[in-house]
Amino acid sequence: MSQSGKAAVVLVNLGTPDKAEPGAVRRFLKEFLSDQRVVEGKGLRRLLWLSVLNGIVLNIRPKKVAKAYASIWEDDSPMRKILDKQVAELHLLLQQQYGDHAPDVFSAMTYGKPGLSQRLEKLSSSGYQKILLVPMYPQYSATTTAPIYDLVARYQLKQRSVLDIRIVNSYYDHPAYIAALAGQIQEFRDEQGKADKLILSYHGIPKEYADKGDPYPEQCHQTSVLLAGKMGMADTEWMTTFQSRFGPAQWMEPYTDKTLEALPAKGVKNIHIVCPAFSADCLETLEEIAIENREVFLEAGGDSYDYIPALNAQASFIDLLAALVKEQAGDWVGER
Repeated sequence: MSQSGKAAVVLVNLGTPDKAEPGAVRRFLKEFLSDQRVVEGKGLRRLLWLSVLNGIVLNIRPKKVAKAYASIWEDDSPMRKILDKQVAELHLLLQQQYGDHAPDVFSAMTYGKPGLSQRLEKLSSSGYQKILLVPMYPQYSATTTAPIYDLVARYQLKQRSVLDIRIVNSYYDHPAYIAALAGQIQEFRDEQGKADKLILSYHGIPKEYADKGDPYPEQCHQTSVLLAGKMGMADTEWMTTFQSRFGPAQWMEPYTDKTLEALPAKGVKNIHIVCPAFSADCLETLEEIAIENREVFLEAGGDSYDYIPALNAQASFIDLLAALVKEQAGDWVGER
């Protein structure tokens, strides 16, 4: 069979250090925080940030962040292990659905390894000409999804014969995504009981970015509303918050940690918290939410605090990914 024109699906997540060590963390943070999509600014503002990044941030944060990674690290980063599992499970499901006509499935990272540019190069050299990129971000943001578009554009600029590349922009309101979240939460409630309140904690972005038109916060809120509706929750049973703020600028509010600190005084003593924007458990969920913010809530007078894991490689999430493949690249199935 000719190898030309093969189709591939690439699951793309943000990235992770290679090791839970300061040197590896420093290399990762330098690449990540040097991206102008992540920390915006031009001219003098850009020069000032690079000075702060290289002179202060990269000399202070790697040791602290490496320690945090070490608390959740086993033989590899949780994000990378889960992404590999997601790839394997999706590949198996697509084979079950399409047999020999199923597209192959691969992984890539925006920052770190395996890098997206390198993945595209390898796929092209192996005869793949049709590639569907599926960001592991249900909600679009210029800080997360847009860098994937940037990498693709830079790659294509170097090619005489460009690849046919499609990118899933977002799926924050996809029925299968909402159903997967609802199922994950309900299963947890069936085992642990119902809490006083469900916190839906999303990764934050600077308020300035939202003011300039980033649709991410609105998409987060829409996900929350759809999820609450799916589960039949009253407005008093849940709330949306934003976590992981970095630097002195104002970020989207309410802040997760400040909210958790204030809730016990308002009579909310038992909470469940889930992070819908994370398709795989990682530092921000396993350490920041499951450990650090748990301490914040309990020290403020809370009685019980339970983190509901990300969808990871749950069958419902793999079903969603397969649905996205069918919707976005269904015309490729069978062309192999």
